[in-house]
Amino acid sequence: MLKKNIEKKTTPLFFPLILATLTLAMIFSMMTGRCEITLSEVLGWLNAKLLDHPLNEYRQIDTILLNIRLPRILASMLVGSSLALAGTVYQSIFRNPMVSPCLLGASHGAGFGAALGILLACSHWMVQLSSFFFGITAVMIAYTLSNALGKRRDSVLMLVLSGIVVGSIFTSLISLTKYAADPEDTLPMITFWLMGSLTAVQMPDVYFLLIPLTIGILPMVLLRNKLNIMAFGDEEALSLGIDVTKVRLLFIICATIITAASVSICGIIGWVGLVIPHITRMLVGSNHNKLVPGAIFLGALYLMLVDDLSRTLFSVEIPLGIVTSLVGGPFFIFLLFRKERVW
Repeated sequence: MLKKNIEKKTTPLFFPLILATLTLAMIFSMMTGRCEITLSEVLGWLNAKLLDHPLNEYRQIDTILLNIRLPRILASMLVGSSLALAGTVYQSIFRNPMVSPCLLGASHGAGFGAALGILLACSHWMVQLSSFFFGITAVMIAYTLSNALGKRRDSVLMLVLSGIVVGSIFTSLISLTKYAADPEDTLPMITFWLMGSLTAVQMPDVYFLLIPLTIGILPMVLLRNKLNIMAFGDEEALSLGIDVTKVRLLFIICATIITAASVSICGIIGWVGLVIPHITRMLVGSNHNKLVPGAIFLGALYLMLVDDLSRTLFSVEIPLGIVTSLVGGPFFIFLLFRKERVW
């Protein structure tokens, strides 16, 4: 079954179609919001910006798009693609379809870092850096613990169990931070941040996000073919000259970097790294040469559309993490009921 799915053929138009859909979704997202902007106004603004014409009647639109909507659109695409890629890589290296980017505690560690920064009244940038640092730290602790426990045992199992334990500890630390927070001021800020949102994202946040995402995504894209080899098991990979321990560690580091960076910007957003890899496998199969870029594009499209939904579903914006759970949970149940196995 694995070999059959790896060799699954896809339509040559899949990637042009997904790119075209992504472009149309970006234009739609520019039009979506409390202040209505028509398609002709968006196209006119784009024409004026690209050709360096005077904005004139587009000045108000320019302020709305550049200061509010474009940062959210770009951030949602970057976060969505990162979480989807991290989920795809984790599911592949652990050979488990139920794995998500929070497996080794990166999301919980990053959540604690942000909660701690908010509790200490740190600046916006310090909160993000604290979140990123503790996200990386959580995975480092899990990996070190698994190495200490993994001698003469299943190293992958020890890594998973260590990640669960570390994630539980950082979840408790988040609860402790919330308990110590001022219920009138700090506690609501921590709670809202943990729900996940792109409301406060600005262009500097997008620039900050680009650095760790480039560092994390590039190696995984370039070495994605090694995931095909590792999918057949450690012994098969070793016989083909793959240093399984080093390659697995490299992918874990890269996936952790992009997960921690994403959480540091917008909080904890669940289900993206679990659902999108499954959808991508349904469309392109398990060949990572197609699966990895497919997950990147579909993750970007998915989270951008979900963010549009969170902004427009009710009169008050719903935290993004709630919407992804409401959409992703039922859809994953649908995937479980499917007779065709895509893993």
